[in-house]
Amino acid sequence: MQARDVLISEVGPRDGLQNIATIMPTPAKTQWIRALAASGLQEIEIGSFVHPKLLPQMADAEEVARQALQIPELDVLALVPNLKGAERALAVGVRKISIPVSASQSHNMANVRMSCEQSIAAIADICAYRDEQAKNGVRATVEVGIASAFGCSREGIVPEDWVMEMAERLARAGADSIGLSDSVGAANPVQVRRMFGRLRHLLGNRAGGAHLHNTRGQGLANAVAAIEAGVTTLDSSQAGLGGCPYAPGATGNIVTEDLVYLLESMGLDTGIDLGALMQARALLAQALSGENLYGHLADAGVNRGFRYANPGRTRQCPPPGAHQDSCQSLAETCGLASDKDRA
Repeated sequence: MQARDVLISEVGPRDGLQNIATIMPTPAKTQWIRALAASGLQEIEIGSFVHPKLLPQMADAEEVARQALQIPELDVLALVPNLKGAERALAVGVRKISIPVSASQSHNMANVRMSCEQSIAAIADICAYRDEQAKNGVRATVEVGIASAFGCSREGIVPEDWVMEMAERLARAGADSIGLSDSVGAANPVQVRRMFGRLRHLLGNRAGGAHLHNTRGQGLANAVAAIEAGVTTLDSSQAGLGGCPYAPGATGNIVTEDLVYLLESMGLDTGIDLGALMQARALLAQALSGENLYGHLADAGVNRGFRYANPGRTRQCPPPGAHQDSCQSLAETCGLASDKDRA
């Protein structure tokens, strides 16, 4: 895999789909994931190994994982809420699992029916299981995201010292990386920069990525702040889908298309082709007819004079200077026509 400045981890097939009423058919999910991978996304969270009675949208997690694991050079990530979920994920071949634990006691209880302390103990059990499986040649990575790290819609302010204490405990429990999640869009850039700075000082290279929601329109500003603090992995969701059913007011994630456009405009190579990414969005719109999709790039297209950080990496868009007449012609040729243009 080619190196890139920022790794964008696409969470739409999990975080995006879990929070909408529509259940996307399995063939449509796998087609969408393949299209996302074809755009250059290196890591995709394909679903959640949770009981289907709790999230019927994720009932096909095994089959979706099997299909995704056939995509060359794709890092398949799956969320697991407990040891049972981890066993299911590893059994089907997933080798990178993410585990949520909230810094808010009430949110954690609503989300996974455990206290924060119980969740940390459960994560230790999952890491022990991971280590046991490694003896049989099954090597997996455990990533933990501390939800409500920047504030909670149930409890309000979450003490930063408690978040750091949790991160340290999770590292001792065996997690390979520990990131911070703004589950309800409560964060601001100063806070994001400060907390990720503290996390890196505390955990070194085990400090993980940023999972940011755009509930109050601050998602992209917070993403830039995270990068300034040394974060190199950012979660996002195509069309801004996402949210937590157990966190009141938790609306969508950062829009993947907008994030890629921002980072590339800043000179940071994401390795992602915007034309192919918008083609994946078209598949999503078709599969989720009637659902609200979000994103400024989908409305406006690319700006005249847009340049990729590494133009030689792109597959669909022409090299810089190939279009001089208008932003619209660039958008059309690159497959970046807006949603309005497609209507």
